[in-house]
Amino acid sequence: MNHAAHKGGIAATRRDFLAAGFGAALAASSVEWTAALAAERNMTDDAPLHYRTLVDVASEIRAGKLSPVELTKAMLARIDALEPRLHAYYTVSPERALAAADKAQREIAAGRYLGPLHGVPIAVKDLCFTAGVRTTGGSAVRRDFVPTFDATVVRRLEAAGAVLLGKLATTEGAMAGYNPEFEVPRNPWGEELWPGVSSGGSGVGVGGGLCFAALGTDTGGSIRYPSGMNGIVGLKPTWGRVSRYGVLDLAPSL
Repeated sequence: MNHAAHKGGIAATRRDFLAAGFGAALAASSVEWTAALAAERNMTDDAPLHYRTLVDVASEIRAGKLSPVELTKAMLARIDALEPRLHAYYTVSPERALAAADKAQREIAAGRYLGPLHGVPIAVKDLCFTAGVRTTGGSAVRRDFVPTFDATVVRRLEAAGAVLLGKLATTEGAMAGYNPEFEVPRNPWGEELWPGVSSGGSGVGVGGGLCFAALGTDTGGSIRYPSGMNGIVGLKPTWGRVSRYGVLDLAPSL
């Protein structure tokens, strides 16, 4: 069955959304664009792949119904199509992501399934060190800083087989405002709506279907605000439960 979304002058089929990543399906105005995002997200049957839950995607990967490589390519294509409007990412790492997806696919085919993150494309807030990939902390003075090692959280995610798509936007130093040298993330529910801070890129990335999960940090609401604003679920873990090694933190006690 073909599903069409009609609002603000838009008519786009589900096939258009999936195949073109919105590229040819959307008109230029922001009102029409956000209306189309909302219409796509509200499909109740046969939801687009990028809005499937992580649990659903992981189940299909494990069953061999979904290829980590093809899934990663689809997510990278969607990022290419929507990043000019959403600004969720500071850095996209396609080569690293595709290499991880290929490794995951070979491991799973050989019967070495690591668990529910294996082969699933995710992303991390740009406060987490990633070896060979810049980590800005949302600050212009760090825009070319490239760590030589991974934060513990990044290392553990990759050890679980997750596919790291890139680094997500953050306010400068995880404080209230974005550095003027960086683009501000836009809420996929409406360009004039607040995306939340400081893990704004994490909220927009998941809310906009640009990754299946995202890592954020939270001192005074920086996971909870973006989650609430972008219509997703966020968790601030108890202090000490998750390592902060290799993470540019705002407050060591939170």
